[in-house]
Amino acid sequence: MTLVVHTDGGSRNNPGDAGIGAVIERDGSLVAEISEYIGVATNNIAEYTAVVRSLETCIENGWTTESLHFRLDSKLVVEQVQGNWKIKEPTLRPLVERVRELASRFPSVSYTLIPREENSRADRLVNEAIDAGVQKG
Repeated sequence: MTLVVHTDGGSRNNPGDAGIGAVIERDGSLVAEISEYIGVATNNIAEYTAVVRSLETCIENGWTTESLHFRLDSKLVVEQVQGNWKIKEPTLRPLVERVRELASRFPSVSYTLIPREENSRADRLVNEAIDAGVQKG
């Protein structure tokens, strides 16, 4: 089986209030959603954190026998985790290493860059998380 994981992360003012969102599906049916406020962070940190939390959620739910297919709108994350681009920003290195370590627990993990319009559900979860986090203040 394959789980399709749409992830997104965002930051208002970059860096600023940040949130993550993810939609995890199996055969087109929703199996999990993630919407978390992560405090003040950059957009890139939020994008990576969304992937990390999605991998952790899959592990916590015992889905490690399934393949994962990530669909996200961050070219930076896709290219860096696939080893195509160097990681120049030192704050991202631990997140890339964490993604790779968690991904190694699955039979296969792939990453596909998609247009922002195809990621609207995860984007909505990001904005809901930031709004909730800002309101808690």
